[in-house]
Amino acid sequence: MSGYSNENYSKDKIKAVDAKFEAQKIAFAPLVFQAIRALLELGILQAVSDSGDNGLTIEETVKKTNVSKYAVNVLLEIALGMNLVKVLPSVKPESFIIGKIGWFLLEDRMTRVNFNFVNDVCYKGAFELTRSLKEGKPRGLEVFDTEKKTIYEALSTLPQQVKESWFSFDHFYSDINFEEALPIVFSGKPKKIIDIGGNTAKWAICCCKYDAQAEVLIVDLPGQTKVAEEKAAEAGFSDRIKNFPCNIINNDTSIPTGADIIWMSQFLDCFSLDEISRIMSKVKAASGQKTDVFILEPFWDMQRFEAASFSLQATSLYFTCMANGNSKMYRYEEFVSVIENSGFEIINVRHNLGSNDYSLIQCRSKS
Repeated sequence: MSGYSNENYSKDKIKAVDAKFEAQKIAFAPLVFQAIRALLELGILQAVSDSGDNGLTIEETVKKTNVSKYAVNVLLEIALGMNLVKVLPSVKPESFIIGKIGWFLLEDRMTRVNFNFVNDVCYKGAFELTRSLKEGKPRGLEVFDTEKKTIYEALSTLPQQVKESWFSFDHFYSDINFEEALPIVFSGKPKKIIDIGGNTAKWAICCCKYDAQAEVLIVDLPGQTKVAEEKAAEAGFSDRIKNFPCNIINNDTSIPTGADIIWMSQFLDCFSLDEISRIMSKVKAASGQKTDVFILEPFWDMQRFEAASFSLQATSLYFTCMANGNSKMYRYEEFVSVIENSGFEIINVRHNLGSNDYSLIQCRSKS
């Protein structure tokens, strides 16, 4: 896939009758989402799945789930309409079996991570998307009764379930690529690494496990560095993982110098293009002539599958109404142009890294 040139974006090939059906799905989307949530939480979808090829009747589902016949009827009918379940042909009374879409909602980790993230983090705040777009601020964040300007500043104080779903979402998409990224990053045998946006120290811990000589300095907000310090101690790397608490976007902050590697994983997409430019200027000031800067990011136009591109495009809306009000998931070319205009030369790029198709950009200061 290559940005807007993909046929899915340039040609409108859908039949009118199918387009109308898709439009109805959008019109009822919030109700359908909550119905699927109920199907999952009440155990109805799982019960149907567990029945295998024999299927379950309405009455059997009621007995297995201890849910009212009315509720089972309503939920299985919308599940049928959304193709989550199917009806066994020529069987009376009707027996329901799991469909492919229903299976993915139950068993596919990416789908469950996305679903829980939307439900716990984004759903209520999404009502403020229009206001967030108008004002350039994450007005949906107000549902958590916080005065913080971004979700990153508020993260340590959010409800536990919200935090769990947020971190599951964040880690699912980045951590799965670490195994492939480590040999590339350590090919030059770096000893001192600065991890900007180090979050819960997962990358730093991976580095210390990979190379017994590696030392990592995590640069992040105070709330995150506190958690990173705890995680590093639990892993036994307090002597090699240190923290530098700061808000990197503030004008009075700078990045420590002397690193062999500066690493940013799924970090720069948390900022607008102008902010990325400012951050990269600070990275440049902290870089020596031989400092390699590695940026790990997912780009929606570099995905192999349409579902992945859609997920990233939808994630941009989270940034708008919940995270910060001004960032998004970027196209490769618009992102790289900012990096190059900030005084960096792209040394190497690895696309389709890991099962989630991340891109690993290696760059170095031009002067």
